[in-house]
Amino acid sequence: MSRKAQGMSMNVIIIAALALLVLVILAIIFMGRMGATTRGIEACKGNCMSAQEDCTNQGPYYKVVSDPCYRSGTKDIDTDRPYCCVGV
Repeated sequence: MSRKAQGMSMNVIIIAALALLVLVILAIIFMGRMGATTRGIEACKGNCMSAQEDCTNQGPYYKVVSDPCYRSGTKDIDTDRPYCCVGV
């Protein structure tokens, strides 16, 4: 009895390797975008103020919330204006 092995062709192996590479690249792209999206969701939706009193001076319908204030265009938190003032 002779058994003959049947293997995968080179084309199938090359296509599978390229598909895996494309999936890895897409995963890296989406992971990077998720960080920016998370910062956008968590960021202050109102005005960033330098003191809590500045928020109460806006009027009776404003309050300080714990949302972070980022410097414009960066990932860094604004230490000069750390209070997020939002209208309620």
